[in-house]
This record gives sequence, C-alpha cells and structure tokens, in this order.
Amino acid sequence: NCDDALVSPLPSTALTSSSELFSTHSPSFAKLNRRDGAGGWSPLDSNEQQWLQVDLGDRVEIVAVATQGRYGSSDWVTSYTLMFSDTGRNWKQYRQDDTIWVFTGNSNADSVVHHKFLHSMKARFLRFVPLKWNVGGRIGLRVEVFGCSYKSDIADFDGRSSLLYRFNQKLMSTFKDVVSLKFKSMQGDGVLFHGEGQRGDYITLELQKGKLSLHINLGDSNLHFSNSHSSVTLGSLLDDQHWHSVLIERFNKQVNFTVDKHTQHFRTKGDSDHLDIDYELSFGGIPVPGKPGTFQRKNFHGCIENLYYNGVNIIDLAKRR
Repeated sequence: NCDDALVSPLPSTALTSSSELFSTHSPSFAKLNRRDGAGGWSPLDSNEQQWLQVDLGDRVEIVAVATQGRYGSSDWVTSYTLMFSDTGRNWKQYRQDDTIWVFTGNSNADSVVHHKFLHSMKARFLRFVPLKWNVGGRIGLRVEVFGCSYKSDIADFDGRSSLLYRFNQKLMSTFKDVVSLKFKSMQGDGVLFHGEGQRGDYITLELQKGKLSLHINLGDSNLHFSNSHSSVTLGSLLDDQHWHSVLIERFNKQVNFTVDKHTQHFRTKGDSDHLDIDYELSFGGIPVPGKPGTFQRKNFHGCIENLYYNGVNIIDLAKRR
C-alpha cells in the first residue's frame, strides 16, 4: 500500500526551481491537477539546465511519479530525467539497468502520465529535469510523487566509535553467514565490521580509497591479514555521501559479495568450511582488546542503516539495550 500522494499535502514552499518565468509561473503552482496561478511551473528559459525540485520533508520510499503540462496552455515536457538526494546538495540520477533513465512525458497540457518505478528509491529530495518539451511551446510542469514513509534503523559513526554485538557463547561457529546493510560516508577509508577467532578465522568489511573490500579466512592462522588471504574489492567512489547497499552471503567456502547490485562470486581460502569467531563482532571499527577507545585500523565515519547479521537487527538490538 505504498502509493500515497506525497506532493499534494506539502506546503507550497516545498517546491522550488532553477528559475520561473513570472511569479504566476512559480513552482508553488506545480502540483498535479492544480489550476491556480498560470496553471503550473514554467522556467524563465526553456533549456536543459532547468529543474523542478520537491522537498518531501523527510526520507521516504518513492515508487512512482506523474506529470502534466501547464493547465490550458501549449507548455508541456515530453521527456525528463529524475535526480534524488537526502541532503539537497549531493545528487544522484535515477537509473535502471545501470543506465540513466529517460521518462516519457506528456503530449498535451492536461493528460496525466504516470510512471511506476522498477525499483523504488529512498530519498527526501526529488528533481524533475526536463530534456525535451513541446516544439510549439515552453517547458511546463505539474507533478505528483507517490510512495510512503520509510522506517529504518540508522547508526551514526563519528570515526571514534564502534558498535559491538556479543554472542551468548564464547565461540560462534557457522557454516552459513548472511550480512546485509546500507551505508553512506564522505570518508574513503574505514572499517565497517570485523570479527575474528583464535584459529586464524576472520571476516572484515572495509572502505579503502572509496572502494569496498571484503577480507575473509576460514581456519588458517598463517593467512591472517597476509597477502594470501581471500580478499575481494567492489565499487568505486563509494564515499560520495549516498546510500550504498551491501549483501554478503557465505555457505561453506562459497561467498557471494554484492555491492549496489554488482555481485562477485568467489571461494575462500583456509582449512575449514566453517567460520569460527570469538564472542563478538564489531561494527564501525576494530577495537584493541583491553584498550577502550583504541582501534587497530581507521574507523568508519558515516551512517549504517538496516544492519542485519544472520537475521538479527543489530542496530535495533543496540537501541533496545
């Protein structure tokens, strides 16, 4: 049921734009089916540098958009792209199949053209960027955004903190592990999570120069943090203050490592099929035993969202404790 109209209840100040033709053509008149003012938004100049922006007030899940032209006019947009942001400063373009997606717009001023996304997006700010418009008119837009509120568990790391998840027993031995999370950061280096055992087992996920690296070893003490351990790197420029999704699935020695829909399959090195980890996992850094506030490697500086380890919601568990 995530299909609420999100723009119509917003105050007029939530809509802004690159420019406006006259005050009667301001973005405040750009809500779907509205007829006040000049019947919609039109910029001062009709070119590809114009945009109409919506501040949805909070981070929401967006599943669809709809557009109209300017009421009773010859001004409408025939194609456009979408950009989204959590901050209103750093923007990403909406993509499908790794391609910047171009949406088909309108063929007249008043018919509504609706587009449902293949993949929903989570954002606070959304920008409509016109690419083409009616040859006999100008850029003209009225818009609606459909979706729902987005509930998430987020932990903030300041580069000096970490979050510990301790098992009920002193040693955890697993044949299968699943770790999923989203993160965003403006720092190119930092440990997102780490666990290790006395027999040389370990698993570490860390940002290194804006790329995400997964290091893992099953039961061979000679490989501990050496050049011969299993290490896979994915992504680039991940320190862009945008959310990136991560999924790690391990069954015995087979590992699937996914970052933003790109997956690397590999087999781990080591003597065993199971991962033996001591009593805790650390998130955000690798604490030095017995030295509170001291860490082995550079800590993560940013946010981690919806962090799950083998079905356990780590952040929600930490909040309840």
